[in-house]
Parts: sequence; structure tokens; C-alpha cells
Amino acid sequence: MPFLFPKIYPILDASFIPASGRAEFLRALGGELTEAGATLLEYRNKTGGDTELLADAEVLRSAMPVGKVKLILDDRADLVEQIGFDGVHVDAGDLKPGEARKLLGPDHIIGTFGGGATGMVPGILATAADYFSIGPVFATRTKQTSSPLIGMDGVRKLREEAGGGPVLVAIGGITVATAAEALAAGATVVAVAGAIFRQNDPAAEFRRWMAELG
Repeated sequence: MPFLFPKIYPILDASFIPASGRAEFLRALGGELTEAGATLLEYRNKTGGDTELLADAEVLRSAMPVGKVKLILDDRADLVEQIGFDGVHVDAGDLKPGEARKLLGPDHIIGTFGGGATGMVPGILATAADYFSIGPVFATRTKQTSSPLIGMDGVRKLREEAGGGPVLVAIGGITVATAAEALAAGATVVAVAGAIFRQNDPAAEFRRWMAELG
């Protein structure tokens, strides 16, 4: 049965993880998010080495069990099966979605960048990806990008171009105040990083988003 994408897609960037007590922090965070109802989470670490990535992933997988939460690894399709994650997000410079699918097989989730200010990436909807991120919608401090912002009009245009079927994940600077608008504009899912993980209690903030979006 295909995975039913939730409205909220938390992205845990390594910059939100403290250097001291790292494993304990992740164990508590993962457990609290699972209890709060999270069913999808991306772990993104663009600066740490493999040792750090593997250690973080082991704790997250233990705290967010298979069957309850789908865990997505950013970039590193080569490590997904080793760490027991459920999928990968690949962008320009990483594997192409078709290559990731060939490596991981039909049962893993493959996500990729789908489009921005210039429209959907040519041919992207014909690839083997399960979801397509679109944006940046607003400015973000979490991920460095020089791409033009698309705003809500861009979300609407990209939905029109993509048609009704593809899963579009709006990303970039979305807050709880703008999330419902992004969904109404045509996003299937809103991806959230700093707006949740910069809070003192990320799980409580996630619950607030869930309550707001229904």
C-alpha cells in the first residue's frame, strides 16, 4: 500500500543537534516526536562525517521505530539500507531519482527537487521519485540557497503545471501561520525545519502544527 504523506514533513538538520549529549538529545527528541504523531522525518547532515551520521541515524531509528515513522536520509542513498532508513532525498549533484530507485528498490521512498521560480524541472515528473520538493517559498536560514523565492503564487503555478497527482512538498521559510495557505495553494505537504527545531520543545511545536492544520 502506498505511503500516505502527512501534511507536515519535519527536516532535522544537524545544525539543530547539540555537540554535547548528542545521542541523549536525539533519543529523547525522536521518542517525543513519535509520541506526538510524526510519521515522516528527514535527517540532513551536510557537514559531519560518516561516523557522526551513522551514530545519529542509529539513535533516530531506535527512537522512531520501523512501522511508525518513515525516516528519510538526505543525499546519501548509499547508506540508506545500512542504517535501516526508509528512503532518500536526492538533489542536483546527488544521484538521479532513477539511480536511487535502482539502488534501493521499489519499497523505499525517493524524493527530489521538483521545481522553483522557473517552473517544474523538465522531465522531473517522469522520474522514479515519490515526491517533489518545490521552493524556496520564503527565505530560510536553515539551507543555503540563492534560488529566487516563489511565494504562494509560485506554489499555485507549480501545482497547475504538475497536475493533481504528484506529491508536492513546499519548502523554505514556512511557518505555522503560512502552512495552511501553502496547502491551500496546492502543496500536498509542507516541509519544516527551523520553525520546529529551533523551539525549546520541538515535539510540542509539532503538536501545535498538527492541531492548526487538522
